[in-house]
Amino acid sequence: MSSRYCNKTGLILPILDESQWNQGVRGFLYLAGLLYSFLGVAIIADIFMCAIEVITSQTRRITISDKDGNMKQVDVRVWNDTVANLTLMALGSSAPEILLSVFEIVGNNFKAGDLGPGTIVGSAAFNLLFITATCIVAVPSPEGRRIKAIKVFAVTATFSVWAYIWLYLVLVVISKDIVELWEAIVTFCFFIVMIMISYFVDRNFFIKARPTRVADAENGHLSF
Repeated sequence: MSSRYCNKTGLILPILDESQWNQGVRGFLYLAGLLYSFLGVAIIADIFMCAIEVITSQTRRITISDKDGNMKQVDVRVWNDTVANLTLMALGSSAPEILLSVFEIVGNNFKAGDLGPGTIVGSAAFNLLFITATCIVAVPSPEGRRIKAIKVFAVTATFSVWAYIWLYLVLVVISKDIVELWEAIVTFCFFIVMIMISYFVDRNFFIKARPTRVADAENGHLSF
């Protein structure tokens, strides 16, 4: 098999011309570098996620009254669970592909490369389809599981599907193969709108609120 040298220059590799080296040695070195990079990403992501968990687990003490009218102090979470999952948790789990896309597009004169956009879209599709299917299949046959925040799930699922439709409109219909500045701003605004609607739905802003139970507050189920 003839040895070939990649004509494209990467951000870091190749550092030197190794096209004349033994192909087995080259494959081993690149595999070792790839595994080393994966290990570094795993360590950084783990530290980042631990920091996010510390932030989202913060609580504050409030005073509420029980059904008998007695005042009681309880600890409640500062971060709303829905907002934390859609912002900090999502950022922590998606940080590697986001950084990959940013590095590539900056180093490629703000033009899409082979990895960045495809990595983000592929990761989102993987989470939407494969992870959902795995969670369903993993439940034993006679048993069942219920989605606790079904209304929030419906909102996020709707926006997930809309994200692909909007991406198609941007890249095919509105401005073919080009992402303009206003399109990027509108896309980011969709994210803010999704968080706001999810928060309102989670807090039952659109329906009559039920009375707050002391047990919910003591279990940390209240958040603001």
